[in-house]
Amino acid sequence: MLENLQERFDEAARRHGVPGAALAVWTGGRLVEVATGVVNRNTGVETTTDSVFQVGSTTKVWTAALVMQLVDEGLVELDRPVGAYLPEFAVADGAEKVITVRHLLTHTGGFDGDLFEDTGRGDDCLDKYVDFLHDAGHVHAPGALFSYCNAGYCVLGALVARVRGTTWERVMRERLLDPLGATHSALLPEEAILFRAAAGHVGPEGTVHHKWDMPRSNAPAGSTMCLAPRELVRFGRMFVAGGLAEDGTRLLSEESVAAMRTGQVEVPGISGLLADRWGLGFELFDWGGEVYGHDGGTIGQSTFWRVVPGADFAIAMSANGGGFLGLLVDVVLPVIREATGLAIPAFPVPAGTPRVVDPTPYAGRYEGPMLSYEVTGTDGGLDVTLIPGDFMIETGTPRTTTRFVHHSDHSFIAVEPRDGGHETITFVVEDGRATYIHNGRALPRV
Repeated sequence: MLENLQERFDEAARRHGVPGAALAVWTGGRLVEVATGVVNRNTGVETTTDSVFQVGSTTKVWTAALVMQLVDEGLVELDRPVGAYLPEFAVADGAEKVITVRHLLTHTGGFDGDLFEDTGRGDDCLDKYVDFLHDAGHVHAPGALFSYCNAGYCVLGALVARVRGTTWERVMRERLLDPLGATHSALLPEEAILFRAAAGHVGPEGTVHHKWDMPRSNAPAGSTMCLAPRELVRFGRMFVAGGLAEDGTRLLSEESVAAMRTGQVEVPGISGLLADRWGLGFELFDWGGEVYGHDGGTIGQSTFWRVVPGADFAIAMSANGGGFLGLLVDVVLPVIREATGLAIPAFPVPAGTPRVVDPTPYAGRYEGPMLSYEVTGTDGGLDVTLIPGDFMIETGTPRTTTRFVHHSDHSFIAVEPRDGGHETITFVVEDGRATYIHNGRALPRV
């Protein structure tokens, strides 16, 4: 199965125009690693299995584990308000009185999540970010709905730092990275420069993005952590082992590991290859057996990470440009199928003859802090115009209009594929009228 992995990886990267990528697989009691391409097209430095990539939101599981260590020690209770540990936490609608630690871990806090405010490089950046959130807008009542919330994980990082009496970075290194033996890891640019650090490549030509680092204030949600893929595999194996590092050091209780892997909230939308439930930090997948993990992305870099405990299997891949989905389809998903026997569902595609729908319940404008959507009816389907906000414009996202057709219930799928897959959206409907458009984030109708 893995004998020709390097050849398959090289060929797929060339076919899909990926600048550089690295892959680590734990299966059959051994670690297999491959790498391809370059970490930076401007310098031509070769990607190796030691290269570190920005792993984006996979960081959230690491932050969740730090929270659960506090739970294990009796220092934090999941169902107490966040303010019990971080009194200055507040949002615009006053919901902080009832927003609990569990709400933040499960993306059900109900306030705007895509707030990427840069509060500086100082050790007080998370405290300043929590102050900035006092104006965070209302999305839904706490606990009412899943809506992916980066800001909530920044708050969790501030909570961890406050309870431990130091910075999030120091807690991460002392409580997880070092005990795990994660040698190829970086939490700040001055650490990443000691490795073959990947640069993000953007646009159709795959040019190196002009800015490498993102705000430290968003580090607990995924803006700064860099890892070689093997370190994500190592982290995943700790959960398979019930909270034990490779040397037998206990990092989490078995109860906390089980809680993190247990579904807490359903995710609106089309299930299958995407997560249909969320645990305490983990994405959970219905693939015919227990599968958990998390995806991540920064500007021009992407990470995929899955763990299959029943097969003692873990896999992680990072890449530094476009074509990532092609690598998944051509290499990663076949490896998972071959190693675990799981019947991984295919990506959804439009029906040959989609059902004609009345657009009236869905037509309107939906707004979030990062982007907005304008939805209109057309030819029995929907035209959905994405209107990027300032952050999306900075990352090169253009205004686009996409034709969607009905898929199932209140879910719709793009007619034309993009980056190798068909985008999907789901509407949350109450009393016959859509109140949110949902693409992992809930954007309220305005």
